[in-house]
Amino acid sequence: MGTRSRAERAAITIGIGYALVGALVAAAVVFGAIGGFGYAVELPRPLRRVLLLIGGGCALVVFVWRTVHVLWRLPYGADRGPRQPSQPGRTRPDS
Repeated sequence: MGTRSRAERAAITIGIGYALVGALVAAAVVFGAIGGFGYAVELPRPLRRVLLLIGGGCALVVFVWRTVHVLWRLPYGADRGPRQPSQPGRTRPDS
């Protein structure tokens, strides 16, 4: 395991926070859309409960998928290090 600079650790922390908050918002929207439908249309109580359970399950799937999707795309992995420039011969990331 290599050592990381303070800036790299801060960037990873911010990326993880972004992934979790974004996933939470997406899951809340999915849960509200599916679970809230039963309250908006005045469905019977058993059917409303089924919609809440389905909405919760879908929200969980969306939360996990979004978190993994965002974290997978972080530029710093366990052994990857920072991304290199796409043009051969250029060694500085800002060039």
